[in-house]
Amino acid sequence: MVNVFTYGSLMCADIMATVSGVNPLSESALLGNYRRYAVLGEDYPALIAEAGAQTQGLLYRNISDEALRRLDVFEGDYYQRCELDVALLDGRQVRAQTYVFRADYRHLVADWPWSFEHFLNVGKSNFESAYLGFQHLPSQE
Repeated sequence: MVNVFTYGSLMCADIMATVSGVNPLSESALLGNYRRYAVLGEDYPALIAEAGAQTQGLLYRNISDEALRRLDVFEGDYYQRCELDVALLDGRQVRAQTYVFRADYRHLVADWPWSFEHFLNVGKSNFESAYLGFQHLPSQE
């Protein structure tokens, strides 16, 4: 079981449940030295290393190997899963897996930040139509 830090579409509990196949507990967290940017032509963000930056997100606790496998499939080739330290609101640091945008695809990243509020108001329904066939992922054998 691992912790997973999310900073984009997976902050929506319904999307996280559909993709991972579980309804994990979550809490607010901050990731230092990374910033989320818009991806050109998409409704989801890219997480890019940037000194001094801070990204707000959600930490999901006790994610099973099967749920993590499903998240890996969902995130695809653009992202690399990394283990990083995130800060909880009480200041404690915890280790968590998160998906960082791969340098090979940096040309797809916009120069403006991605907004969760904009996603909720405008992009979520488009995102769900395009990317949520994951409730039908086969179980790992």
